[in-house]
Amino acid sequence: MPELPEVETVARGLRESLVGRTVTGVAVGWPRTIARLGVAEFTERVAGQRVTLIGRRGKYVIIGLSRGYLLVHLKMSGRLSVVPRDEPSDQHVHVLFDLDDGRQLRFRDVRKFGRIYLVDHPSEITAGLGPEPLADDFKAEDFSRLLARRRGRLKSLLLNQQFLAGLGNIYADEALFAAQLHPMRKADSLTADEEARLYAAIRTVLNQAVTSRGTTLDDGGYTDANGQAGGYQDRIVVYGRGGEPCLRCATPIERIVIGGRSAHFCPHCQAE
Repeated sequence: MPELPEVETVARGLRESLVGRTVTGVAVGWPRTIARLGVAEFTERVAGQRVTLIGRRGKYVIIGLSRGYLLVHLKMSGRLSVVPRDEPSDQHVHVLFDLDDGRQLRFRDVRKFGRIYLVDHPSEITAGLGPEPLADDFKAEDFSRLLARRRGRLKSLLLNQQFLAGLGNIYADEALFAAQLHPMRKADSLTADEEARLYAAIRTVLNQAVTSRGTTLDDGGYTDANGQAGGYQDRIVVYGRGGEPCLRCATPIERIVIGGRSAHFCPHCQAE
């Protein structure tokens, strides 16, 4: 599933192409992609609107319109791209937005889990999300205050979107390795130094991944708004490397399941 760096990369890629454009028509091929509204109402309300901004909150791409907002959650395999209207489509393109410059914004989703919301304000969908870990005003002391109210295991906590917005399996594993913390550690067991290490690791890993334009795994599930693969997969140290040697100490990377989600870690560098 695309995480914060991938969604941020997509949003940045769409910004230059979409801001100022007007949606002249909408076609929906898979009605379930449209959340909370029927297809007829959705298409009627979006057609004729101008795109005013492109942003991100957590794992949502936010498309500001002259009246309201489109929020797009890519889920497992969703992709957004702007292409010429006459470019051939395929069965996995489920929503098409015609633009006034002869191009289309297309939502392609092989797994069909992605959702598009039309709302008056993003908070209708995003109100329950935790802080943005890369926000300028999100400081180490804020992170420590969040941890002080939690007792769960670190891997599960980092995946909780109500705790922090935007992390998923890849970057949670990578941040825990960078902080030298075992994914099974309890949040209330961390020392002040360990809290500071984890805060710094989360921000460093996410910033590096944004700079690398996200992670494209072997399944090729993620590409940016221009159809290009990310580059952070070349920097991954633990995620998906179960059984392979740790790049720091050569101990085999282990994979365990915590709360139904996998976790990859080095048992030597991240001793429990």
